[in-house]
Amino acid sequence: MQRESESPKPKSRSGQARSGVFCLTLTLLLGFRLLGADAAVPTRVEHFRSEVQPLLTKYCSDCHLDGMKKGGVAFDSFESEQALTADTLLWFKVLKNVRAGLMPPQNKPRPDPEEQARLASWIKHDAFGIDPANPDPGRVTVRRLNRIEYRNTVHDLLGIDYDTENEFPPDDTGYGFDNIGDVLTVSPMLLEKYIDAAKSVVAQAVPVTARVMPERTINGNQFQPEGITGPMKKKDATFLSYYEPKLISNTIPVPATGHYQLAFAMAAVEKHVEGKSDYNRCRLILRTDGKEILRKEYGRENGRVLTYNLEQDWTAGKHELTVELEPLTTNEPIRSLALRIDSLTIRGPADPASWPRPKNYERFFPHEAPAGKSERRLYARELLQKFAGRAFRRPVDALTADRLTELAASVYSQSGKTFESGIAYAMTAVLASPRFIFREEMTERAAAGTPFAPVDEYSLASRLSYFLWSSMPDEELTRLATAGHLREELQPQLKRMLADPRSKAFIQNFVGQWLQARDIETVVIDNRAVLAREEQPDPELERQKSRLRELRAKRQENLSAEENEEFTKLRAAVFKRSSETKVELSGEVRQAMRQETERCFEYVLRQDRSLVELLDSNYTFLNERLARYYGIPDVTGNEMRLVSLPTNSPRGGILGQGTVLAVTSNPTRTSPVKRGLFILENILGTPPPPPPPNIPPLEDAAKGIKGHDPSLRELLASHREKPLCSSCHNRMDPLGLALENFNAMGLWRDEERNQPVDPAGKLITGESFHDVRELKHLLAANHRSDFYRCVTEKLLTYALGRGLEYYDTQTVDEIVSKLEQQEGRFSSLLSGVVNSAPFQKRRTSATLKATEPARPSQERAEMKLSQ
Repeated sequence: MQRESESPKPKSRSGQARSGVFCLTLTLLLGFRLLGADAAVPTRVEHFRSEVQPLLTKYCSDCHLDGMKKGGVAFDSFESEQALTADTLLWFKVLKNVRAGLMPPQNKPRPDPEEQARLASWIKHDAFGIDPANPDPGRVTVRRLNRIEYRNTVHDLLGIDYDTENEFPPDDTGYGFDNIGDVLTVSPMLLEKYIDAAKSVVAQAVPVTARVMPERTINGNQFQPEGITGPMKKKDATFLSYYEPKLISNTIPVPATGHYQLAFAMAAVEKHVEGKSDYNRCRLILRTDGKEILRKEYGRENGRVLTYNLEQDWTAGKHELTVELEPLTTNEPIRSLALRIDSLTIRGPADPASWPRPKNYERFFPHEAPAGKSERRLYARELLQKFAGRAFRRPVDALTADRLTELAASVYSQSGKTFESGIAYAMTAVLASPRFIFREEMTERAAAGTPFAPVDEYSLASRLSYFLWSSMPDEELTRLATAGHLREELQPQLKRMLADPRSKAFIQNFVGQWLQARDIETVVIDNRAVLAREEQPDPELERQKSRLRELRAKRQENLSAEENEEFTKLRAAVFKRSSETKVELSGEVRQAMRQETERCFEYVLRQDRSLVELLDSNYTFLNERLARYYGIPDVTGNEMRLVSLPTNSPRGGILGQGTVLAVTSNPTRTSPVKRGLFILENILGTPPPPPPPNIPPLEDAAKGIKGHDPSLRELLASHREKPLCSSCHNRMDPLGLALENFNAMGLWRDEERNQPVDPAGKLITGESFHDVRELKHLLAANHRSDFYRCVTEKLLTYALGRGLEYYDTQTVDEIVSKLEQQEGRFSSLLSGVVNSAPFQKRRTSATLKATEPARPSQERAEMKLSQ
C-alpha cells in the first residue's frame, strides 16, 4: 500500500531507497527533543533509540513509517520521542500483535525470538514503566455482590435459598463476565429490592420467639380404613362415600400430658349430573379413644371446605382417633356425593413450659435471653457483633456493634415484642447495609509513600472465597485471617477449597461465561430449518407437494369425491414428512451439553492435567442421550461419565462440543463469523476490533453470485472483497469455516444444500489445515502459548473483577512462563493467579495513578488489536 502521490516501490530496495531509510532513521533519532523533562524520561527514550528504533526501521517501515499509516498507526507522526514512547495504548497493541504473529504480516520479514524478547522487554519496563519486583496491582472498583454471589452468601450465612434469579434484575457484564466492578451498578430500584430481600430472608431464617407450640399435621391418606391392611390408594382412605358406611382410624402418639388443639379439615366432593339432584344424606362422627368429640350431618354441600377446631385433654402416650361415616338415606345415587379427609393438625400441649425451640433457634441464639436489662444488652451485642462480622466478612468496630444493639433494643423493649424479634430487626439492617452488599477491602499498614500494599487477610479471604466459591469466607478462612496466617497457608487452603463442593460454583460460573456454556439452555435454534439445509432431494415429496398445490387451486366444492379423498391423503402425507425430524436439540440434550463442557474443564482442574487438553483430547464426558445425539456408540445410562472417543473423532476438546457449536450459530444456520470470533477471543486471545457501522448482512453477498445457491464459504469470500471487511474476516473466516462440518445443532454433516462441506483453510499466521481435527492439532501444538495467555487473562479478569490493563502484562507473562515450564498444569495457573500482585495487593493513597479516571469504554476498546 502506498500514498496516492507516490509511485509503487520496487520489491528490491535500490541504494536510493536504502538512503531514504537512513534519512528516516536520522530524522527519528535526531528530530525528537523534549524540553524540561525529568531525569527518568531520557532513560526511556535512550533505550528506545538503542533497542526499539532499529527494529521499527527494519520491520515496520513499509507500513508504519515514512508517511505510511496502515491500521491507523504511524510511528513517525508523533510530536516527540517522549510522546511516542509514552503512548501505552499504542505499545500495548504492538506487543499483542507481534506476539500473536499478526505483525509484521506473513509475507514480510519478521523479528526473531531474541528481537521479539528485546521489544517486549522495552515495552514492559520502559513504555509501561513496570517494575518486575513490584508491579502495579491496578485500579480496583468496589464490587457489589452479583445475583449468584448474593444467593450463595445468604445461603451460607443464614441457610436460606433466596431466588435471586426472579427477585433481582439481571447483572450487567463486562469483559465477558458478570462480576466486574465497573458494570455492577446499583439503581434506586435495586436498592429497594435489597431491602425487601433482607426482610424476606431474615423472616424465613431467624426465629422471633424462644419457644413455639408444637404442631404436626397428619395427612388424610395416613388414616387406615377398617379391614384393609398394607399399602393402599389414597382414595381408599380419604374418600368417604355418602352411600356406604366406613370407618377409618389413626393412632396418635402424644409426647406430654396437656391440653391440645385439633384442626380437622375436610372437603365435600360432588360429581354433577345435568338436570338432576341427589338428596342423599350422611352423618360423620369423630372419636378419640372411643369418646365422641364431633357429630355432623351433611347433604349436598356444593364442594365446601369444612374445617372444625376442637379441644382435647390428653395424657402422654398413644391415642386412637377414628372417623366414621353413616349413610342416612337409601335413595338412588345420582351425584356421587362424598367427603374427602384432608388433614388433622394437632397443636399442643398448651403449657409453654413444655414447648420446644423453634427451628434453627440454636443457629442464631445459643441460649435464651437473660432476664436482666444489662445482661440482655450484652447478649444482644454479642450476637449482633458476631453476625455482622460474618456478614461484613471482617470484624466490626465497637461503634457499629453499639448501633446495632441500640436498634435491637428499640424493638425488644416494646410491650409485646420478644428479644428475638429485636435481634431479627437488627439483622435485617445488617443485610441491607452497603458493607454486606459491597465487598469492602482494606490494605495492611504500609510505610508512608508506599505505592502498593498487600490487602489485609480478611480481604484476601474474601477474594479467595468469591473467586472459588462465589460466596463468603467460611470459618476456616476467617480463623486463619484473624490469626494472620492465611497467606502462609495459601496453598493448603487452595487445595481444601477446590475439594469443597462449593467449588462447583467456580466451574459453572467461569466456564459458563468464558466458553458461553450457560447460554446453551436458552440459545434459539430452529431444528427443522437447520436440518432442511442438509436434506437430500426427494422427488416423490416434491411430486406430492405439486399435486397438492393443484388441488388447492380448485375450489373445495369443485373437487370430485376421488379428488377430495386424494387431497386429504396428500395433505396428511406432506404434513407428516414436513414435521418429521431426525433428531432434536431438546432440553435434556442441551443440559447434557452444558455438563459435558463443565465436566471436561473440571476433569482438567481436579486431575491437574494440561490446559492443552481443553483444545485437543481423545476423551469427553457423555451420557447415553448425548452420545446417541453425537453418534457415539456403547454409552448407556443418564449419568455423565468419562468416555474415550473413537480414533480420529472430531469431538475431543472445546471446538467439538455442542455448547460452543450451538451458541456460536444463528437460529437457522451456522455462522463461521461467530465461530471464528469465538476462537480468536476465547482461545487465541486476539479479538478483532468491533465491526464498522452499517455493514450489510452476509446474505447480501449472494446477489453477486449467479447460477446456483452459494455456500457460506462463497458468501464469505464475496464479503471479504470489501476493503472494510477483509482485514478482520481474513482472520475469522478460516477458523469458523473449519467448523462447518458441524451444523448449528452441533451435529456432524458432510454436505449442505447438496454441496460437500469444505473445512480446509489457512491461519493468518500461515499454517494450513484440512479440517477441524488438523486445526485443533495446530492450535495445541503451535499456538499453545497464545492459549495459555488467553486463559490466564480470562481467569485473572474473573478473579480480579476488572479488565486487564497494560500494567498487568508482567503478571500475565510470569504466569504463562510458569505454565510453559510445568506443561500447562492447571495448578500452576491457579497458583499463579492467587499469588499474583493484582490478587494480593492494592494501590495505596500514595499511588498517583490511583487518582486517574477510569478509561472510557471506547478507549478501552481501542486497546484491542487493530485491523
